[in-house]
Parts: sequence; C-alpha cells; structure tokens
Amino acid sequence: DPEHAGVQGMLWITSPAATEVETLVLDWLADLLDLPEAFRSASTGGGVIQDSASSGTLVAILAARERATEGLGNAEGLPSLDRTLTVYTSEHAHSSVEKGVRAAGLGSSSIRYVPVDGDFAMRPDALRAMVEEDVAAGAIPTIVVANVGTTSSTAIDPVGAIADVCEEFNVWLHVDAALAGTAAVLPELRWILDGSERADSFVMNPHKWLLVNMDCSAFWVRERASLTSALSIDPEYLRQAATDSGSVIDYRDWQLPLGRRFRALKLWFVLRMFGAEEIRRIVREHIRLTQLFASFVEADPDFELTAPHPVNLVCFRHLGGEDANRRIMDTVNDSGEAFFTHTVLDGVFTLRMAIGAERTEERHVRKVWELIRASAP
Repeated sequence: DPEHAGVQGMLWITSPAATEVETLVLDWLADLLDLPEAFRSASTGGGVIQDSASSGTLVAILAARERATEGLGNAEGLPSLDRTLTVYTSEHAHSSVEKGVRAAGLGSSSIRYVPVDGDFAMRPDALRAMVEEDVAAGAIPTIVVANVGTTSSTAIDPVGAIADVCEEFNVWLHVDAALAGTAAVLPELRWILDGSERADSFVMNPHKWLLVNMDCSAFWVRERASLTSALSIDPEYLRQAATDSGSVIDYRDWQLPLGRRFRALKLWFVLRMFGAEEIRRIVREHIRLTQLFASFVEADPDFELTAPHPVNLVCFRHLGGEDANRRIMDTVNDSGEAFFTHTVLDGVFTLRMAIGAERTEERHVRKVWELIRASAP
C-alpha cells in the first residue's frame, strides 16, 4: 500500500526508490500521451506528481511570477514592484486558477477572463487584445492558463494560437488538461493536445480518468530550473552530498510542502497491470458510451445538447426550463442509481453526464437515460 508504506520522498536520499519510480512513471505517461521531449526527465524539464491539478496550477503561477519579476517576487515581495502582474484564462476556467492567483499574492483583480467562442473555447483574438492593452498600460503579462477540457463543458482552447500570443509577449503558458488529457492516450484523439508541446507547463490527473485512485496529478514543466528556483529553499539540515552533486532530483523543490508520499507507486501499478492497449480500450469504450448517451439526447424532442462532447462529458438539458432540469437532476440523484451535476452555459441551466469509471457498461448508460426520461415532466 503506497499510502501506508512509511516512505518519505522529499529528497532522493530519503527514498531513492520513490524518486526514481516517480521519474520513470512520469516518463512512461509522457510517452503514452505523446508529450514533447522537453517534458521528459532526460531533458531540461521533467514531471512530478502533485496532489491535484490545483496544486499544479499554483506552482505554475509561482514559477511564472518569479520569471516575470526576475526573482524579485520571492526576494523582496510583490509590494516592491511598481507594475501589475496580469493573468489570463478562459471565463470557463476552473476555480483553482483564481485560488492560485490569490495564494501567489497577485490578487483576483489581476485576472483577465478571456471571452469564449460558440463552443466555449478561449478566443485568441480577444486574448491578444487584452495582453496588448495591459502592456500599453505598463502591466507585466505573466501567465496564460489554457484549458484542454474546461470543467463545465470540456471545451478545448486553441492552444497553438494561444501559444503564438504567449511567445510574442514572453508570457508563461500553462495547460490545464486535468480531465480531458487522458483522451490523448488514443491516437485518434491526440489532436486535443495540439499546441501543448509549446507550453511551459502542463497538468493532467490520472486520478480523474486514468484508473488511478486519489490523489495523483501529473505535472510537467519545460524548464525545471524555472520551477525549482521559485520553490527551493536550502537549509543546512537538508543538505547532503547527493543533492550537492546535482545528479539527482529532489522533488521537495517541485512542490510547496517539504514531505511527500509515494504516490508514484499506484500509478506504476496501473500502468503495469493494465498496459497501454488495455488503457486505450477502456478510454475508447468510455468515449463510445458518451457518444451513445449523446445520441439518446439528440433523438428525443424534449431534450437538447448544449455543448460539443468530444471526450467523456455530455452537457444537455430538458426544454422545459431550469425547474424541470433541477427536478430531473434531484430525482435521479436521490434514487442512488446515478449521480450527475449541473453548470450554466450562456445563462442556461445545464445538466452534465460524465462517463469514466472502469466498470461502466452500456447497460448502465441506458439505465441512466431511462431514469432521466422517467423523471422528466
């Protein structure tokens, strides 16, 4: 049991096995997702397991802050700066972006929520206009958080076009693919990560859809020095020969806490037990079931789809309005047979059905649709 093995993985020297296994499995996962060589451990970048994508986004914001301020944020504090640091993300971004911005001391007012298109994806033209306006006002554009699968609707931002803006203005690009990133294990869906090879950092959660138990969030960075210089503090009591040699990874410098568990072991078990082809089969079946559920919605004149459904989430609603949809959601959830949640898209109350459990079968999906229909007015 990796959670109770008594391992302290903060330094390579405190557990060489924990460190080496973590490095290995993140390289394996990068291979499975076809991530760029810059994210592999043999390069200047590499991967680390965080507890959640929220933590991954936070450390990306901190690294971006220190790059933008040339280290002054850590050394002297943000009040020493006479310019505002600005952050950009979709108006449909996860709440962890704002929480991370607050924790990094930038303040919620530094966030620019970029408008989206008809598919709820970030508009690069609007991003460029916002960045240009901030530069003209004397601000320092610091980080863009792009989404490969927003929380509400799994909208996929055009990361390549966003990267064009980031590179032109020297802005850190962080890609949040917490849920939908898993779909990239399928060659036919690798396109969802197009442009992500140009990101400074990237996060996806094996504990969401890759069959791994909580908590296990995979975070990669293009230049590890950008991350470790923002997070590393080196007191005498942690110094030893292995670290001083520069030949090992100390993952305590890749996260906020000092101590860390052996999270990599459960990811190792999943990758070794299932293997790439079985993982692809399961993910492909989930997507087939998602499209099947969407077809049920499309075929029913009382319901409609409210967003594209490229991976494993369907956003839909009954045409009877918010009260009817709340009744459907509450009735199905109270039954104990299934559980789903809601969001609001373009001001419309919307139901959300996600399919991602290993043992979900077609009969379950058909049963849920029967429950939904039976609960409808």
